[in-house]
Amino acid sequence: MATSPVVKLLLVLIALFGAACTNVQCFYFNFPDFQDEDRKDLDLSENSTIFRDAMQVTPDLNGDITNTPGRAYYGKKFRLWSKKKGIASFNSTFVINISNKDSPEVGEGLAFVLTADKSVPGNSYGQWLGMVNASTNGTSQARIVGVEFDTRKSYEEDLDDNHVGLDINSCYSILQESLSSYNINLSVGVDVRVVVQYDGKNLTVFISKGNETVNATSPAFSVPLDLSAYLPESVYVGFSASTGNFTQLNCVRAWEFQGLDVDEDSNLLWVWIAVPVISLALISGLAFYMYWSGRFKKDDLEGAYPNIEDHIKSSTAPRRFRLKELKRATGNFNHKNKLGKGGFGTVYKGIWKEKEVAVKRVSKKSNQGSQEFIAEVTTIGNLNHKNLVKLIGWCYENRELLLVYEYMPNGSLDKFIFYDEKAGIEESNQPTLSWETRLIIIKGVAEALDYLHNGCEKRVLHRDIKSSNIMLDSEFNARLGDFGLARTIQQREKTHHSTIEIAGTPGYMAPETFLISRATVETDVYSYGVLLLEVVCGRKPGNQSELNNYNNSIVNWLWEFYRRGRITDAVDSKLDGDFVDKEVESALILGLACCHPNPHYRPSMRTVLAVLTGEADPPQVPHERPSFVWPAMPPVFSQSDYSLTGSQFSTISDLSGR
Repeated sequence: MATSPVVKLLLVLIALFGAACTNVQCFYFNFPDFQDEDRKDLDLSENSTIFRDAMQVTPDLNGDITNTPGRAYYGKKFRLWSKKKGIASFNSTFVINISNKDSPEVGEGLAFVLTADKSVPGNSYGQWLGMVNASTNGTSQARIVGVEFDTRKSYEEDLDDNHVGLDINSCYSILQESLSSYNINLSVGVDVRVVVQYDGKNLTVFISKGNETVNATSPAFSVPLDLSAYLPESVYVGFSASTGNFTQLNCVRAWEFQGLDVDEDSNLLWVWIAVPVISLALISGLAFYMYWSGRFKKDDLEGAYPNIEDHIKSSTAPRRFRLKELKRATGNFNHKNKLGKGGFGTVYKGIWKEKEVAVKRVSKKSNQGSQEFIAEVTTIGNLNHKNLVKLIGWCYENRELLLVYEYMPNGSLDKFIFYDEKAGIEESNQPTLSWETRLIIIKGVAEALDYLHNGCEKRVLHRDIKSSNIMLDSEFNARLGDFGLARTIQQREKTHHSTIEIAGTPGYMAPETFLISRATVETDVYSYGVLLLEVVCGRKPGNQSELNNYNNSIVNWLWEFYRRGRITDAVDSKLDGDFVDKEVESALILGLACCHPNPHYRPSMRTVLAVLTGEADPPQVPHERPSFVWPAMPPVFSQSDYSLTGSQFSTISDLSGR
């Protein structure tokens, strides 16, 4: 099949912008563990290898491994600084494991390093940690900066045989911090998680046990540091280690690194001139071509997506309706039967077999109408839960895409909870929902999401949780609907779905959504947290469309109440104080936990349910709103509630909200 002109145009534009963006993209890689195929991306010294799902900086082998240095790096250099662009920032998270290998004593240590030279210096075993040797130690010739994890007191100046330190062109640390106060013993073969952050001015190191979350407010040390004074513009990042007369195994079990690569060659003036000019020419040519070939007509859904029926037939889809049945049911889509309208289409009330139904007529102007139609039928059509809107059937005929649902007499939740602050009146004449009813609603949505995340044969990510997608039946029970953006995860153990573009509604989208091209269970949890807060507070979520900015969101607004110890003051004034203080406070704190800027700290929906039913206390959240920092610090090997996190991220291209 010939490539369409639109696709050709997009390919050209993508290529142009891609060429431009290569000069400004982030320097990023992630190894959740290490496999043999990862060797191609790493630079391992003679004594380093990959073994037992870990990067062995010094060998994990039988026999004599005394007096052995080793280095292991990522294969590409990182642009640390430039005269024009200044100093880069970076964040490196890794898990190390150091073992004495049945030796009565251990030595010598492991270091995370940035260096100009990836080769191992001669005679750098033992006390030198593979970083320097007797002739380069303490000289500018070394050109290396390291965060050392020392397991042997090799010098009088060493604090003890269990400390973290900062080394600059020397194995003599300029500062040290004992890890005994952290209840961490480096050399007993346990996982230790480390986060090294550099913002261009300060180097900060966090450390914790491998099964614990790093305390972002309590670093092991933080020190002002100008790395450009000691290192060249481009450096290798990696690890250096050594053994001495006593041996140990120096392993790195996971490693993630992200930095802003300040490429010197980033004069993009030609791009900003050439791309618009070329784009205009291409678009003009395409318009002429389409006009000449008579293609200015209504979107042809069959041509745009010819395999709709095949996709649906391959699933256990519900009933297929005939178009004439639905026209008869809705009075030929009479405007008097219109229930509502959204970006996806218009919904009409109908009568089918003496039963009330809701018929969604997909808009022919919807950019992804057919894709959303298929997603709706093949996800919700296969699901059955009391808190999900039931899909009765579908219709695809005469270029019409139609979905038939059970009718929800009380409509969508947003009509009951929002308050027009400017007008000083409720946005509708709907009755005020009591606290008991609101609690039932947020519990119902939580049950629906727990079912999607944990109760289905294949995990489902909704991706568009918001109050207008929560329908209310005759008894005000919540039913989660609109699965047009939902995606099914084929492998049950996976936690994320990769997408070409961001999907969701600004205000409900987690801040990391603007940096990664993946939907995760955590992004669903964040959206649920916003929903919970707006139900309790009667306040709209705000606009989060700006990258890293949620200053005007309901999350920030509520965190201010929480910081001042007055969180229940944020409750919807229409309740007139008629609620149980403990229940409301617990729900609001839970909402903040769901909306934590670090996705790894958000609770699972199972925990959310336990809190809402009173079986568990809400997760602890800091009184000061945490800053959004990316990449987030993941509890890589945590066995806690936060173990559903998908930790591999990549950059995104476009943004589309609904």
